[in-house]
Amino acid sequence: MLVSEVMLQQTPVVRVLPVWEEWLRRWPEPADLAGEPAGEAVRSWGRLGYPRRALRLHAAAVAIRDSHGGAVPDTHTELLDLPGVGSYTAAAVAAFAYGRRETVVDTNIRRVHARLVTGSALPAQALTAAEMRLAASLLPDRPDASVRWNAAVMELGALVCTARTPKCGQCPVRESCAWLAAGEPAPTYTPKGQAWHGTDRQVRGAVMAVLRAAEEPVAPVLFHQAPADLGFEPQGIGIPLAALHRLNAAPEQLERALAGLLGDGLAELHQGGFRLPG
Repeated sequence: MLVSEVMLQQTPVVRVLPVWEEWLRRWPEPADLAGEPAGEAVRSWGRLGYPRRALRLHAAAVAIRDSHGGAVPDTHTELLDLPGVGSYTAAAVAAFAYGRRETVVDTNIRRVHARLVTGSALPAQALTAAEMRLAASLLPDRPDASVRWNAAVMELGALVCTARTPKCGQCPVRESCAWLAAGEPAPTYTPKGQAWHGTDRQVRGAVMAVLRAAEEPVAPVLFHQAPADLGFEPQGIGIPLAALHRLNAAPEQLERALAGLLGDGLAELHQGGFRLPG
């Protein structure tokens, strides 16, 4: 449950599922993951994006092995003490894995609450204290009912009360919806997706693809100059290197990407080259 919740942050289920299944096959218990180098977690993260989440999961696995007898903690407080685990993830794991009464508030739940209760087309751009108070006030008292409530509202937001094309005709609570009653007022802002092409994030992702494919440290010159121009073909990393060079990133952008990966602990220098953390 902890693995899936971390993987699903800002990443759709269809992309997460195959990676999650492979992780559980390879590391069925936290101690199994903790026994591997952190770089193996990053390598197996694949192209899910935001690979620092892999480092956090590895650090959490080490803490679970060393401080919790190898078992994922079952309370919000203990879960929150794990490296990289925030309030939402702690609440979700405590509720859905252990049946605890916790206020779980994700993007889908926020949207349902905004429309159903406050009459807004979309929730605020950032989670507010008022939203958390509203969610807590709606939560049933019985733990079993609260777990079902959290799951039901989350599914309602994911499948029916969607952001762009809500299926109001299929909604089981449409008669009580404040947003419908108000005449479906337009959002007060336009959600903007994150840019990708040409950004530092795209270059970082391409560099990470090279490091994941590499069995040996990658010489810095290879990030800046195509292997063909250097007169040789590196083993195992030719395809991701070619993809990186097709971006035509400026030298300073490549340097920012490499420095950022080092600073985030996603890469390290070894024998004069770059590799995943050991």
